[in-house]
Amino acid sequence: MSFRDRVYARARLARRRIVLPEGDDPRVREAAERIAALGIGTTQVLERAAPRSLLPECVALLRSRKPDKFPDNRSAEAALDHPLTFGACLVGIGAADVMVGGADYPTGDTIRAALWAVGMAPGVGYVSGSFYMVQGETVLTFTDCAVIPEPTVEQHVAIALAAARDRRRIVGDAPRLAFLSYSTKGSAAGPRIERVRAAVAGVRAVAPDLPCDGELQGDAALVLEVAQRKAPGSTVAGHANVLVFPDLDSGNIAYKLVQRLGGWTAIGPILQGLAKPIADLSRGASVDDIVDTAAVAVLQAEE
Repeated sequence: MSFRDRVYARARLARRRIVLPEGDDPRVREAAERIAALGIGTTQVLERAAPRSLLPECVALLRSRKPDKFPDNRSAEAALDHPLTFGACLVGIGAADVMVGGADYPTGDTIRAALWAVGMAPGVGYVSGSFYMVQGETVLTFTDCAVIPEPTVEQHVAIALAAARDRRRIVGDAPRLAFLSYSTKGSAAGPRIERVRAAVAGVRAVAPDLPCDGELQGDAALVLEVAQRKAPGSTVAGHANVLVFPDLDSGNIAYKLVQRLGGWTAIGPILQGLAKPIADLSRGASVDDIVDTAAVAVLQAEE
């Protein structure tokens, strides 16, 4: 059974309610039909002309969560005209378990809707994004490839912890985190390397049982023979399954090169760190992409 098949099978057992707010997009409508046919979850497809019987509850949610932003009903109702905000609020009030959106809107709109409607998971301060890169039986988590351009040490730690948390839910194995750099264990020096080392120390301080190491070059993180030469004694080097990139440039470039030149399947971006699953789509998403993202987001709802 492939990774995708395993994800679909686990999603079927979860029986989650998935809201797809961009129902005017033919890709979304087709994806909803396929999700239902595959049994991944029950779908609610929203269209602009659809009745909004839950609007009062959504207004109350926005006003209670963001009173400064929404001081009256009119301002909240105006925000709910955006389909992603309305869809995220359905998750926020418990009328749906998962929202999958962004086929027609930029990532910033999805994140803003998520922060207004559901907020951050306890103990997590930042939204970030991962791609699950799949080839055969190998599944690697690439993070952050979608949200934070130049993470601080604090953000780097949050990205790593959120990626580890979601990998356990989505892949079901034990995360092993490699903090990537152009240096391995002191082969170079500079402020960017010091930032990576500080992030590793930060993760170890709050999650001492979570396997992580850095700074590591990509080959040292993934190839055991190289790891034994460059990072002898490391329990992560050569065995990493979560690659924590030092910035958005390197993460985004890396996943696209691996996808386009290496022939790997890229599932994502998967938003991580939120209190409830709000999934983002690329505006170039195919129907298959939407279905895959929905299935993965369903697993994020698991405890």
